[in-house]
Amino acid sequence: MTRTYTWIILAIIVLLIAGSVTVDIPSGPTILGRDKVQLGLDLQGGTHLVYETDLSKIDEGDKQDAVSSVIEVIRRRIDALGVSEPVIQSTKVSGTDAVIVELPGVSDVEEAKGIVGKTAQLEFYEQTSEQITEEDINTESVLPGFQPTDLNGSHLKKAEVQFSGGAGNQAVSGTPEIGLTFTSEGGDIFREITKRNVGKPVAIILDGKVISAPTVQTVIENGKAVITGEFSIEEAKNLAIQLNAGALPVPISLIEERTVGATLGNESIRKSFVAGIIGIILVILFMIVFYGYMGIIASVALIIYSLITLAIYKLIPITMTMAGIAGFILSIGMAVDANILIFERTREELRRGKDVTAAIKEGFSRAWPSIRDSNVSTIITCIILFWLGTGLVRGFALTLGIGVLISMFSAITVTKNFLDISSMMSWSKKWSRMGIRESKEQP
Repeated sequence: MTRTYTWIILAIIVLLIAGSVTVDIPSGPTILGRDKVQLGLDLQGGTHLVYETDLSKIDEGDKQDAVSSVIEVIRRRIDALGVSEPVIQSTKVSGTDAVIVELPGVSDVEEAKGIVGKTAQLEFYEQTSEQITEEDINTESVLPGFQPTDLNGSHLKKAEVQFSGGAGNQAVSGTPEIGLTFTSEGGDIFREITKRNVGKPVAIILDGKVISAPTVQTVIENGKAVITGEFSIEEAKNLAIQLNAGALPVPISLIEERTVGATLGNESIRKSFVAGIIGIILVILFMIVFYGYMGIIASVALIIYSLITLAIYKLIPITMTMAGIAGFILSIGMAVDANILIFERTREELRRGKDVTAAIKEGFSRAWPSIRDSNVSTIITCIILFWLGTGLVRGFALTLGIGVLISMFSAITVTKNFLDISSMMSWSKKWSRMGIRESKEQP
């Protein structure tokens, strides 16, 4: 049973290696829409936008909070757009408060600008009279004969893209529209609006523009509404992003736009890559020199660990910055550290005269508590950094945390499986002593 289990684990490892290599190869097939690793602004460049904020109507004491709110709304919008590791920070331009937005590797700049800069102020208007008069036309209302209600975007709980049409597969071919779900308070307000406007139109206004004005057929009790219009799928998606992210607290205007190159430069990137390769080679040589055959197994496990980790980085996907690469390299060191703990424990058992299989089992059993505690403490630190940090700090924490989790799998599963298989071979007694320096100490 034990032998069968060992070979099953080996088969799973081989499948993982094959899948990881397929994902990692740059010229390989596109997996889950990912054909390459996403790089951060420092490695590939991107778009640099500067927005000026209009704080003329904000009290002096509230201006800093207003700018912070603008940054938070922009960050939520960019996250929904799928741009990773953006740089968003406040600055001063000619004495005026502004916000810098740097988007790594953005291909559609116009789409990004539209989502970042739009106000997305949602309002609902109800009809005040059956016929429009001259007085109605002269008012400041965006829609003559209508007046604003108490319902607006602040009462919105969720906005999502849906399709009109029949049920099931028929809906897929329908017209894109925005389904709105209101909060409890918003649902109550919306119910009252529909109650007093049965048979009348209720206009949905977005950024001062009438999107639709459907006629209320019945009182709506469930707190849900639909925005219909001539939307494409992309327009509906972007509108949902803007509504979910919330309205900007103050108007902003784009004052600068430019494309930036990689901040580290190609030469720095190349040198960093070469340094990482040299570091990995030195680690492999160290393991082979000091641990012999077991060091070779650890080195193979390290290569497998690297392949699996890079594949996961690509599939999630994680935007690789120089800080993220540092987290990955640090996790490699921790993977090797786990192997060293296991091997030293195994050496001790071999010196005590135990056979190879018993020594491996005991070595892993005794080393596991130390490996577990050190890795768990590192993962907790990564969670705190990711939760409280921003930008590059979060990228470092994410790559390190994922790397540590995979390193535990590599040390406990991959390395142990290879050692178990080797111990089954007829030459196991010979390799069991390879790389183990003769100790003058008596067991």
